[in-house]
Amino acid sequence: MLWKKAPHAVKTPVKSNDLTAFIDEASEIEGKYTFSGTVMLNGRFSGEISSKDTLIIGEKGVVSANIRAGVVLVNGEVIGNIVGGERVELRGSARVMGDVEAPVVVLEEGVLFQGHCRMTKPQLADGAPHDLPAFAGNR
Repeated sequence: MLWKKAPHAVKTPVKSNDLTAFIDEASEIEGKYTFSGTVMLNGRFSGEISSKDTLIIGEKGVVSANIRAGVVLVNGEVIGNIVGGERVELRGSARVMGDVEAPVVVLEEGVLFQGHCRMTKPQLADGAPHDLPAFAGNR
C-alpha cells in the first residue's frame, strides 16, 4: 500500500524553531492546508489554512484564504480572516484585507490593514480560554 504509513514509523517531535515546510514563489496551491510545525509560504494559496503551530507568509506570499493557526506572521498579502491562538503579527510590507483575531496583535509601521481587529483571551493547551484577573475598568 503506497499511501499508508508503516505501523512501525516513529513520529519525531518538531522543534518550534525548525522550518518544516517551505512553499516557494513559483508554487500555486488551492484547497485546504493543514500542517504541524512551522511553514513558510512565499507562493500563492487560495482556500483554507489550519494549524495549531506557526505560519509565516513571506513578502512574496499571496494568500486568499481564512487562516487559523497558533502564530501567524504576515509579511505578504492576505485576503481573508486571520485567527491566531497565540499571536498575529503584521510586519513591514504586509497587506491584509480581512479581520484579525488573537490574544496578541502586532501591527508594524507601513502595514496596510483593512478590516477589524479583535483581541481575545489567551487559549490554554486544551483550547479553553484562560481567565485573566479583573482590573478596575472591567468589574
